[in-house]
Amino acid sequence: MANQKVIIYQLFPRLFGNKNTQPNVNGSREENGCGKFQDVNDRALLEIKKMGITHIWYTGVIEHAVVEGYPNEGIEHGNPLVIKGKAGSPYAIKDYYDVNPDLAVHVSQRMDEFEELVARTHQSGLKLLIDFVPNHLAREYKSDMKPSSVEDFGEKDDVHTNFANNNNFYYLPGESLQLSDEIKQLFPENDYREEVARATGNDRFTAYPGMNDWYETVKLNYGIDYTHGIKKFFDPIPDTWLKMKDVLHYWAVKGVDGFRCDMVEMVPVEFWHWVIPQLKQAFPWLIFVAEVYNPQLYNTYIFKGKFDYLYDKVGLYDTLIDVIKGTKPAKSISETWQNLSGIDKYMLRFMENHDEQRIASPFVVNDARKAIPAMAVSAFIHQGPLMIYNGQEVGERGEGPCGYNGDDGRTSIFDYWNMPEHQKWMNNGAFDGALMSHEQSVLRQAYVDINQLCAEPAIREGLFYDVMWQNKDNHHFNSEKIYAFIRYSQSQKLMIVCNFSEQAQSAQVIVPKHAFETLNIPRPVKITFSSLVSSNVISIGSEELINEGVDMTINGYGYAVLVMKW
Repeated sequence: MANQKVIIYQLFPRLFGNKNTQPNVNGSREENGCGKFQDVNDRALLEIKKMGITHIWYTGVIEHAVVEGYPNEGIEHGNPLVIKGKAGSPYAIKDYYDVNPDLAVHVSQRMDEFEELVARTHQSGLKLLIDFVPNHLAREYKSDMKPSSVEDFGEKDDVHTNFANNNNFYYLPGESLQLSDEIKQLFPENDYREEVARATGNDRFTAYPGMNDWYETVKLNYGIDYTHGIKKFFDPIPDTWLKMKDVLHYWAVKGVDGFRCDMVEMVPVEFWHWVIPQLKQAFPWLIFVAEVYNPQLYNTYIFKGKFDYLYDKVGLYDTLIDVIKGTKPAKSISETWQNLSGIDKYMLRFMENHDEQRIASPFVVNDARKAIPAMAVSAFIHQGPLMIYNGQEVGERGEGPCGYNGDDGRTSIFDYWNMPEHQKWMNNGAFDGALMSHEQSVLRQAYVDINQLCAEPAIREGLFYDVMWQNKDNHHFNSEKIYAFIRYSQSQKLMIVCNFSEQAQSAQVIVPKHAFETLNIPRPVKITFSSLVSSNVISIGSEELINEGVDMTINGYGYAVLVMKW
């Protein structure tokens, strides 16, 4: 795996294994069903591995707040006033040392079942990530499974002060928590009391969080006093740092290979600089993926924060969404890598994740095929990793209201729900795609093809050369709909051309003479272009390629990957 491009499959166990095809809006766990760890069986893992995946990000593993608990197993019911949806948010952690009991067939053996999933994943040749949510916890956080040597978050806090270096939370002395009427009206029969209000997870230092706040969570204190000019108190090491290091160590010991770290910009970079090297010293194989949205901080989180990879959301993802919608030209993709100033190999590329709307939903483009050229660009443009969200490869639509989540083109992370298109591939646990339509089979194969092409040397480890600067004003090249670039290594040179139009596009792609110098291609010489995705072969002289370009036709919503030889 060391020589493979990292390709992550985000898998939401609660949804992935749920076989209920007719869930009720706002239905309970019993009514709507819930996927289990055991549903990710050997066959499922084999099929995921065959897609070209290297890592699975299991989302929602750690125990988070849910409305319906398991009292017979010592897990109390949650207060719906401080839980979003009946199934709860995976990002409102209730016990950092336990797994979500909803995902276990036998609740009392839930950790054993998770450890068996870890073992199955590794035996299939895959590695796994889980979420690390460092910025906030559920308001009803209480760890029942922590080691006896570990103190609970807030257990020894001084609640009479706004800020103290060793407090785990921020307090508002003299004020009790006042949920808004809009929140209270959802469950008028319930009451939630927090006698000394704590700051809310989205940096709301008030006792009055609103409906649009992360009102179900409390902000963790990493030694920054926000009430007096954002002053930092990192010496001695804040207690929250030590507790979070213990959490990461606990899961690494269980065989987790990495962490997708939630909202890292809300946690001081000094913490990451301190904790990641320590974890990697003990577990050198760990990878850390940062959810970040501020491009001005990218270098800070790579070089000071020590992250392996960062989200490329505000950049390539946003641009590609605009390109497939037709609101930006394909040539605008060049700006995304130019703005990164050489850190491309650290950027995680994707077209879907749990936060974003489904490509096939009416809220985006209503057609999963339109993502194929965008996925090709995401996969082939640089050395950085690629990510696919479960159901994306079969055109999941995130359609219709489901409960708390509403109808917004996203697959709900708050409700007991299903993924109807994914269920056709799952086929009641056979994972053979027998219920898929022909169009879905073609779509899924397109994702497999893209992933497998990532094993090509030039894509896996080669450098990047953009030919758009020479072609954007080329009258025989539609730069509104076509994006072309070269990937090259010592052993392989590839030209890649992606078509964002529904119609096939004919183009004469010019390769500038500067590229010949960069790729060490002699002149004059005859160059052969051999397709890796078809049997097409084109021969052309170097001078003709420089002056007039090579003629090719790219299928609608398709791409060409051509080996250059001379």
